Amino acid sequence: MRRYGDFGQAEDAVQEALLAAATRWPRDGLPEEPRAWLIQTASRRLIDQWRSERSRRDREELASTREPPPQDVPDRDDTLTVLFMCCHPALTPASAIALTLRAVGGLTTAEIASAFLVDEATMAQRISRAKRRIEQSGIPLALPTSEERPARLRIVLHVLYLIFNEGYTSSAGRELQRTELADEAIRMARMTHRVLPDDGEITGLLALMLLIDARRPARTTADGELVPLSDQDRTLWNRAQIEEGRALLDGAMGKPPLGEYRIQAAIAAVHDRAARADDTDWPQILALYGLLEQLTDNPVVTLNRAVAAGMAEGPSAGKALLDSIDERLAGHYRLDAVRAHLLEMAGDTEGALEHYRAAAGRTTSVPEQRYLALKAAQLRLGETEPSASG
Repeated sequence: MRRYGDFGQAEDAVQEALLAAATRWPRDGLPEEPRAWLIQTASRRLIDQWRSERSRRDREELASTREPPPQDVPDRDDTLTVLFMCCHPALTPASAIALTLRAVGGLTTAEIASAFLVDEATMAQRISRAKRRIEQSGIPLALPTSEERPARLRIVLHVLYLIFNEGYTSSAGRELQRTELADEAIRMARMTHRVLPDDGEITGLLALMLLIDARRPARTTADGELVPLSDQDRTLWNRAQIEEGRALLDGAMGKPPLGEYRIQAAIAAVHDRAARADDTDWPQILALYGLLEQLTDNPVVTLNRAVAAGMAEGPSAGKALLDSIDERLAGHYRLDAVRAHLLEMAGDTEGALEHYRAAAGRTTSVPEQRYLALKAAQLRLGETEPSASG
């Protein structure tokens, strides 16, 4: 991008170079300088593409004025630079998030479309328009100045949050978790925190990721089946990550203004402090979700608050909160799953069965489908066993 100035074509050329490496390196062996090999291969692909086009003379003249490919490729990581570039104010927030998830986070267009609740074709057009906008704006590949950073930071944090969420609980497919995405989100959050260590929300987001990711070893069985938080073996949790996350959160809580990531991290910390599920301080979690709801007006926050209300005050309190977001989350599998959970707590087996089955039919995650179907089967078995035994 720095040499040739075209973000879209540079990304395509890098993908082709990676494909060539995946084909050739297993056969020919790893080159002495893998990074240089990739960049030089991508440069050749890009130049070959330009030469094949009708306007090759103009493009080659432009390319000749750019920085020539050096013999020694600098050993530096441009991930954070690309991240801030993709979150430039010239783009709408929705376009910036989508582009960054694609170019930096490595998500497919289908995965991004699922996160935004739009169809894949719409998301592909949005990403293409964002690439064109970057090309037309002449945005350089460089970290923003201290004056420019605040305008981009909110989008950057939201992007990292979405990448982590997709890695921690994949929206589709046969695997519950995509470890490489969660790890990459944590890595980029650490990089951002090193640049702006005094920002409370960056610190809060990193703390949130660590506190939640610490549960990863206990979230699935050996066969990849989902294990809910209440049933997890908490001795498997990564205590070092929990301690690091809590230390970061403690250091960030006093920095105003209080933001959504620090509140979410505080909720995660309450869960992580409980040695057993029965020890969870649900009233405190309910209060924190109430504060987060006031700050964000997000129906998913209300959904989580309903769970906390059900645990702290009883299932009827949780169901009352769900009624307020029926329209805003209509058709979302998590609405059915939470309603099923609350109905099960209230002893309404038929209602819980109906909503567990509806949730299982709506989620595109295979582990979640299996877990929700299993919950329904267990309820049905419990319902039929008494009559079968007389």
